[in-house]
Parts: sequence; structure tokens; C-alpha cells
Amino acid sequence: MNKHFYVAILAGGLGTRFWPKSRASFPKQFLDILGTGETLIQAAYKRYASFMLPENIYIVTSDEYVEIVKDQLPSINYNNILAEPSRKNTAPCVAYMAMKLLQTDPEAAFVVAPSDHIVTDIETFKQLSLKGLNFAKDNDAFVTLGIQPTYPNTGYGYIQYDTNSSKDDNVFEVKTFTEKPDIELAKTFLASGDFLWNAGIFMWKASGVLQAFESFQPEMFELFASEKNNFNTAEEKYALERIYPLCVSISIDYAIMEKAENVFVIPADFGWSDLGTWNSAYANLNPDARGNAITSENVIAFETINSMISAPEEKLLVIQGLEDFIVVDTEDVLLICKKEKEQQVKEFLAEVKKKKGDKYL
Repeated sequence: MNKHFYVAILAGGLGTRFWPKSRASFPKQFLDILGTGETLIQAAYKRYASFMLPENIYIVTSDEYVEIVKDQLPSINYNNILAEPSRKNTAPCVAYMAMKLLQTDPEAAFVVAPSDHIVTDIETFKQLSLKGLNFAKDNDAFVTLGIQPTYPNTGYGYIQYDTNSSKDDNVFEVKTFTEKPDIELAKTFLASGDFLWNAGIFMWKASGVLQAFESFQPEMFELFASEKNNFNTAEEKYALERIYPLCVSISIDYAIMEKAENVFVIPADFGWSDLGTWNSAYANLNPDARGNAITSENVIAFETINSMISAPEEKLLVIQGLEDFIVVDTEDVLLICKKEKEQQVKEFLAEVKKKKGDKYL
């Protein structure tokens, strides 16, 4: 294992699209959404532990989730749990990780990856991740893993790449990043053959990405640079409390990746899914003969087809006559909605907050 390779697993999100099972106090990355016996963050940690030194695996999360991380990953060094004092999207945490690593390892190269994705082909994932890290290290490049699209998904960002620019056995120059398209544009992307899904997995040298911050996000760079001597000391927590309120909230895609020129992508297929919605959970489960994906043994369904049903084991659910529905039952909330309307979950949450306050969020 390369002692200069690190990973920052991002685990600070709220997971609102998996409400009501995912709550602000205990979001989806800490849940076993698919009934596999391990939570999403545990699965992510295990993936990287297969080719990273344990001391080089970091979890970036919110202050409020530190104890949950400790509970779910009991073997992790507590100093490797990086607690952000506020949510400012992904760019600040990348700057933080890069500046922190550079103080102790000038040769550091690291991966930034979400904690809530599904990967079924671990060996291919490992090989492509190491390929990306080595390419980033040897070429001072920014590398991302792009997923081969299988249908015109409107919920993912897209990466366009130059198919004639292979630099090193399936590593290609990136031409553009595009945010979530409408259905017609997504169909055009798929037909063109030179677009990939953006999985949000990025690799770079710590020194290289900090140079990009200095060029493209100079104010944010100065905030972290001014406190660099406090990183990896007892003062780090207080340094972050001074830095984060002054940081703009911006994704690493907008802040750096869309502006940099030395960006490359590796087309990949390792059984990936962005477990972002109940429909994506449905797609990753094994529906029964009627097309129903049911996560509990205590559900009895009559004349119900093509539906996603999640319920606690201790409660009996009897359902009749549903087609293409999502049913999620928890101790205090029952959600029933058409599968095609799942993107409205955030609207449902806004209405719940308006009428009921924060109790059910």
C-alpha cells in the first residue's frame, strides 16, 4: 500500500431525499438502506480499506455526526474524523484536507469520495482508483472516475471527454462538466457516446489542488493558508471555527474542476449507483415477481405492483391496490407517494417544516 495515498470520505450530508427514514439527526449515510447488514458509510470505509492504510482513511463529517461515526467505525483513529463546523458544500472540505495533509506529507495524493454510493465490483473499483491516484501523482493532474451511462438519467451531472485523447491506457482529457440536464439533453448526451455520469469521485495531489485553489478561489485559499500551522494540533478545531463562517458555499466542481485545464477522466463500470433517492434504492434491490421491492419480512401486499416498500420489521403492513408507489413507514412518519413524484420529497419536507416545525425532519 502506498503510504502517500489518502482518502477523504464525505459523510456530512442530510440525505433529505430519503426522508422519512433519513433524518437530520441520523441521515442516510448511517443507515442500512438496502438491508445488506452494513450502513453506507461502513461499506465505503471497507472499500477503501482494501487498498489504503487505515491511518490514511479520513471521514469528513458534520460536528453533530462525530459520535455516530465513532460508533459505526469503531476501528478508526478518532483524529481521522474531521468535523466541519458548518455545511459549506464540498470545496472547503477539499481545501481543508489538502492543507492538513500537506503539513505532514508533501507527497500526499488523495481521493475525495461520497459515503453514500453503491459499488458492487470492488476489485475493479480498487484498480481504477489506484490507476487514477498514480496518474494524478505522476502527471500533477486532476482525475475523476466517470460512469458509463446506461440510460438518459436527469438526476446526475455529466462529463464530456475527448475520446481521441487517451494519455495512459483509458485516461482521457475532460472537455466539459454539465449539471443535471433535462431529459432531451440527457438523451443527446447518451447518443453522442462521449459523455459519462459524474460520480463525484476526484483524485489529485494535495499540492496541486491547493495551487488550483490559489488560482481560482484565492480568498478561500488564504483562509486555510493563514491557519495552516494550526492543523494537526490541538488548535485545529478552533481554526476551523474561524475559517468556515468566512468560506463561500460552493462545490468542488464549480470551484475548481470546471476551471482547471489538467483534468482527466477514467471511464468506469464497477456496479456504481448514486443511492440518492428511493427510486435508486428500488433499482438496487431485487423486486419480486410483481416488481415490488420490499425491505421488510413483515409486509403483505395484495394486487400491488412495481412499488418500493420500506417498513420496520416490528410492524405488520398490509397493502392493497398500489401501482408504482413508494411507501416508507417509520415510527412516527408514513410516506406514500407515486414513484414518479419522488423528486417532490423536498417540497413535502418544506411543507412539514412549515406546519409541524422541525419535529419530523
